[in-house]
Amino acid sequence: MKRLILMGRSEAGKTTLTQALKGETITYKKTQYVNYFDVIIDTPGEYAQTAKLGRALALYSYEADVVGLLLAANEPYSLYPPNVTCMVNRDVVGIVTKIDRKDANPARAEKWLRLTGCKKIFFVNSTANEGVSDILEYLREPGDVMPWEVSPE
Repeated sequence: MKRLILMGRSEAGKTTLTQALKGETITYKKTQYVNYFDVIIDTPGEYAQTAKLGRALALYSYEADVVGLLLAANEPYSLYPPNVTCMVNRDVVGIVTKIDRKDANPARAEKWLRLTGCKKIFFVNSTANEGVSDILEYLREPGDVMPWEVSPE
């Protein structure tokens, strides 16, 4: 499976999505440092929100095959600059989270992610596991067996 690094501001849903991708029960955890899992790298929001820490994200991105830029559907603004995806020599995908919120505007979030240069956009509600399998399928490489394909014995 391709390794995915998740980037976004605090409370964008990176850790919740990480838990959903891993098939774990969703519990709130504030990410304090960069967490490495088998195929997921979860980063603290402060790294994306602080210029000096943002440089570290550029370095961590080299340890991944795919960069995921998260943007919650209820965000009032995007912290990503236009055409930022050209700064990374990796696949960059947009991930719109919190699509289930009453104040969600997924179309606006998608527009902002497309302005960054993201060509592939995923829409997820991590707590309901909506859209999570689409991301897993995207990360799949030839020969990978997905958890739902394993027959119970």
